[in-house]
Amino acid sequence: MAAELIKVTINGNLYEVEKGARLIDVCREKGHAVPSFCYYADLALQASCRMCLVRIEKMPKLQTSCTITCTDGMSVTTESEEIEKAQRGMVEFLLANHPLDCPVCDRGGECELQEMVFDWGGLEERFQEKKNYYPEKFLSPIVANDPQRCILCKRCTRVCDEWMGEDAIEAGGRGSNTVIGTFDGWLNCSQCGNCIEVCPTGTLLDATYRHQARPWELSQTITTCNFCSDGCQMSLGSRAGEVMRSVARDRYVNGINGEFLCIKGRFAHPFINHDERIKTPLIRYKKGGKLIPATWDEAIRHTTAKLEEIKAAHGGDAIGVVGSPRVTNEANYALVKFAREVLGTNNYAATDAFSLAPFFKALSAPLATHRDIRHAKTILVIGGEPEELQPLTGRQIRQAVRNGGAKLVIVNSVPIRLKQAAAQFIHMNPGADDTAVLAFAGSEYATAAHKMGVEPQELVDARRIIEETTGDVVVMFGELGATAQTALANIPTAYGEREGRRFLFHPLPLYNNSVGAHDLGLMNGALDATGMLDAAGTSLRALYVAGSFLPRHLAGRDDALSKLDFLVVQEMFETETTAHADVVFPAASYAETDGTFTNNSGLVQRVRQSIPPVHQSRPDWMITDALAQALGVNFDFQWSAGKVFLELARTTTAYAGMKFALLKDETQPVQARHAIADNSDAVTAALENLRATVEALSIEGAKLTETPPVGHELFKPGTLTGKTPQFPLLDAGNPKPPTVLVSPLYQISVDPTLRRATVNAAGD
Repeated sequence: MAAELIKVTINGNLYEVEKGARLIDVCREKGHAVPSFCYYADLALQASCRMCLVRIEKMPKLQTSCTITCTDGMSVTTESEEIEKAQRGMVEFLLANHPLDCPVCDRGGECELQEMVFDWGGLEERFQEKKNYYPEKFLSPIVANDPQRCILCKRCTRVCDEWMGEDAIEAGGRGSNTVIGTFDGWLNCSQCGNCIEVCPTGTLLDATYRHQARPWELSQTITTCNFCSDGCQMSLGSRAGEVMRSVARDRYVNGINGEFLCIKGRFAHPFINHDERIKTPLIRYKKGGKLIPATWDEAIRHTTAKLEEIKAAHGGDAIGVVGSPRVTNEANYALVKFAREVLGTNNYAATDAFSLAPFFKALSAPLATHRDIRHAKTILVIGGEPEELQPLTGRQIRQAVRNGGAKLVIVNSVPIRLKQAAAQFIHMNPGADDTAVLAFAGSEYATAAHKMGVEPQELVDARRIIEETTGDVVVMFGELGATAQTALANIPTAYGEREGRRFLFHPLPLYNNSVGAHDLGLMNGALDATGMLDAAGTSLRALYVAGSFLPRHLAGRDDALSKLDFLVVQEMFETETTAHADVVFPAASYAETDGTFTNNSGLVQRVRQSIPPVHQSRPDWMITDALAQALGVNFDFQWSAGKVFLELARTTTAYAGMKFALLKDETQPVQARHAIADNSDAVTAALENLRATVEALSIEGAKLTETPPVGHELFKPGTLTGKTPQFPLLDAGNPKPPTVLVSPLYQISVDPTLRRATVNAAGD
């Protein structure tokens, strides 16, 4: 329904705007600059800095434009001598206790207060009183705090509350003694660092980057995060071939996440330049021997000779190719092409935690973007834990509920933290996720309730919320069985049509390119990753692996890789998979390659090279291309990721018509066009099969009643995150140091005993 338009005059110019639009936003959109510090779009209003003052006709005093909504006939003035005098007075108040330490402040060159003062110039400082002074301190291993610089805009406290739902940081004291801090002097939260990002001054600082470089020394490269399936946009700041920091500040990038990043996206980048990176190709010339550094030419020659030998003796199907949901679409496409055209095998797969193939095959409604989630009216979450495994999705859910009035229904065996925002939390038995699908897609209340360990009325009430919704209904799900995915993908059919209601889906895979790996057909091979390992040493004699197998794949198959005649791996670090490899190629990280990732909304987003590949590493698709050429097949990629994507888009239905060069605008990402299926017969069969599966399901064990602690998944050090010393410290319980006035990093040891023996659900 089209929004009602009204007429507003700003500085003598007449504009048509949406009725109820916020005045400060309208002024800025129309090119009339209005300064502010406390205002932040989509956050609760604060109106404390008094900088956005404007004159509105027929109102007796200057008004804060952040608190005014536009009405028809409104006449506004944003620039006048009266307004500037008032704004200058407010800046003078803000500077009353502010130290003149711009030359040593990490925000120098990016500080909003500094820019305001420089723009105006000639500001007086008439206060003679002694300044309030508080010593610089650390709030956590990741967040540093200089209270003197604070202007009490309270962006940080609102972001902590509304984005993260944690209230870990708050304002204490009254009047001129008000300070931003924590209740016990130490931050025990998800350590997302978003309070640092939105701070307009140098009050809250990145403790891992502090005093490392100046902003103007860094080359900024817009790219896509490689840690989870949300696909947040970020700007990597690099200098002299080293990535120094990762930010999402709107002066550099304005992607689907705004200025939001989680702890991994913001602070886990040190793995890129870590000393433990595999530096050169490695060859194990005999079983049981050591991996010996070699040249690229020798490693490729050795690999191709072995592959040709095995293919000649056992046929192409004796060789398996394993891609990864963590590498680019271009890398996975090259691997599938290598399997089909070079080896002549259908044995290809991806090392994902679970396949989404059944879901996409039966998809009956589009995928929801994160903007869709934010403005949804009802959100159904079956399984998963988005606040830990897909933090941007978790943030959008919280804001949809808090700022948009959405109704959230959560069905989970674990009382996750997000249940605090839920209109209804259905606490089911462990292992009953597929049963929940039967309840919502098939109306099997009695059977489902019994297996789930809940009252049938709970399911009836949840279904009623969905049935009565006018607006968008977003259905999210974690790991489900194949039959349950098929049934879930057709939930819109189960509820029928209702005027004004639209169903959207939002899967919750664990990895940055899980959806892309599916789109490129890696899930459609003859074997999955587990099947590859089970066939090792029998029908499969060799494997070519990009990345590494997950612990869940290797569980109970400890000797599977050792049964192979030949194993070639391209990786960044030594892992359990490379420990059995006969050849290891050093692979480039996401910061050293060009390409694309596809997130859980189906958005195809650019990955851009920020620094040259470290040591002798190469992008994954280039390694595959070099092997193909050595085996006599020319892919004609011309050393260009754009050329790979061009061919990829021609052969992948969901990406048809996409152009690599046109994916440059992170503010308007392109969504893959996944086919909408009409599978009424398949749905009926899926429901029957699911009903039989549920009836045979044996539920053992009591319900889980304890809410997992914050960071129980986010903090677990993995192959990549473990290279940042703060992660083992946080995972060890985030102990408060004896004094917070010095860096707590002296406590951090690279001793492996500080790291957990197990990895997180994502296996990173």
